[in-house]
Amino acid sequence: MHKKTAIIIGAGPAGLTAALELLEKTDIKPIVFEKSEYMGGISRTVNYKGNRIDIGGHRFFSKSDKVMDWWARILPIEKHATDPGEALTISYQNKHRTVENYPNGIDAVKEDKVMLVRNRLSRVYYGRKFFKYPISLSWDTLQKLGIVNVLQIMSSYLYIRAFPRKKIETLEDYIINGFGSKLYKTFFKDYTEKVWGIPCDKLSAEWGAQRIKGISIRSILAHALKNKKDKSIGQKNTQTSLIEKFLYPKFGPGQLWEEVALKVKEAGGEIITHTKVVDFKLDDKQFLGVLIDDGEQQRLVKGDYFFSSMPVKDLIQCMTDHVPTKISAIARELKYRDFITVGILVHKLKIRNPDGSNVLDNWIYIQEKDVKIGRLQIFNNWSPYMVKDNDTVWLGLEYFCNEGDELWSMAKDALIEFGKNELSKLGIIDEESFIDGTVIKVPKAYPAYVGSYEFFNQIKDYVSTYENLFLIGRNGMHRYNNQDHSMLTAMASVQCIIDGSKSREHIWGINDEDEYLEEK
Repeated sequence: MHKKTAIIIGAGPAGLTAALELLEKTDIKPIVFEKSEYMGGISRTVNYKGNRIDIGGHRFFSKSDKVMDWWARILPIEKHATDPGEALTISYQNKHRTVENYPNGIDAVKEDKVMLVRNRLSRVYYGRKFFKYPISLSWDTLQKLGIVNVLQIMSSYLYIRAFPRKKIETLEDYIINGFGSKLYKTFFKDYTEKVWGIPCDKLSAEWGAQRIKGISIRSILAHALKNKKDKSIGQKNTQTSLIEKFLYPKFGPGQLWEEVALKVKEAGGEIITHTKVVDFKLDDKQFLGVLIDDGEQQRLVKGDYFFSSMPVKDLIQCMTDHVPTKISAIARELKYRDFITVGILVHKLKIRNPDGSNVLDNWIYIQEKDVKIGRLQIFNNWSPYMVKDNDTVWLGLEYFCNEGDELWSMAKDALIEFGKNELSKLGIIDEESFIDGTVIKVPKAYPAYVGSYEFFNQIKDYVSTYENLFLIGRNGMHRYNNQDHSMLTAMASVQCIIDGSKSREHIWGINDEDEYLEEK
């Protein structure tokens, strides 16, 4: 009897989730093709001389029970730092799970396959001062901004509450409606334009709906006025940007996806690396096979189901003559933002807490106009095991650019020197503290809601006519998804096969409406 196979393009969170779900819930054999050598896509961990880089930063948090359980099953949660035998209660989505302490809990010092429980701290660096993120209306913030700025922020917020913008078409409209024009110009405009390289009044409002939904001055005030903080991991009633604890693999996000890849192989699935997809064999209703290139030869691999997490732009191009001219034209004009991480190892940071202790930020948003760095990660604070020598500080300088532009085209040594100089200019390090550095460039890291995106529904409708094709993940759906959303698209696609459903609407609805992830 012919055993059905599923061709999965990409070994990122979506692709590997789909592979493991197929093996655990069906008799379908997954074959994963990955063009690089890495597992996890942009969620991989890069090891540079024993110092590990998390590309983009990945907090392991979800409002989905399925995802939280899935992660904990792959990497069990560490023993909580409580009295021996005491349990740790992790709450999310108004549900609770008890994790027994030692000897049943995982000792993170002795064991490597473990999820750490980490505190979240992100701040904004503006005017060479630190501000809480999201911006909180604390006495500290008021002092740093000054009375004139505070009055302007409050008056512009009250004005927009009284006279909200009725047509929300751009990102500028979306943010001003939530925060007022003064706070938008102070803490959002310059940073967002640094990230995307496009004025906020040219960016779709959908970016805001995807990434900062639910956050406004009202929610910030409500959060600040709570007498009792939510100490749980899940924190279902806390907006994602206000989460104060999260899970994190001991050696970074790639550790989890490397574990998933091992489980896929142990269960009979295949993962083939260093292999590109160059063409498809298909008819009017179904995909029949994929032409792959491993650098030495090309061969056709047939399949029954196809999961694509490759960029939609590339997928449509590989479908060649089958695609209507109009759809090809829309796909060609889809835009992306590319990403560079400059790893900088230093003896110590110049910035300190007021009491002289080390700063504990996971990452810092750099809002300064006179530098190009967008965000700074401190990997020691994600996990102490990310750093080879804990007497050093391992930093990730994040730059947003377009493939081929001046920043992207810089040589490795020039980028390291550039990053070191920017940190020194900002007063974050002394140049003589520098030890070593490296550079990682990631093309098509962020699908952008510009270019031909306004016509993307035509692509979505077209690819949905293929009964055995599933678009999953961030690039697969050209959606600015988080890791858990990408996983949920894969889970929902596998369930479609199990149910024999032809509809894809609920898959596309993931991260489109809060209710999808928060339904009770």
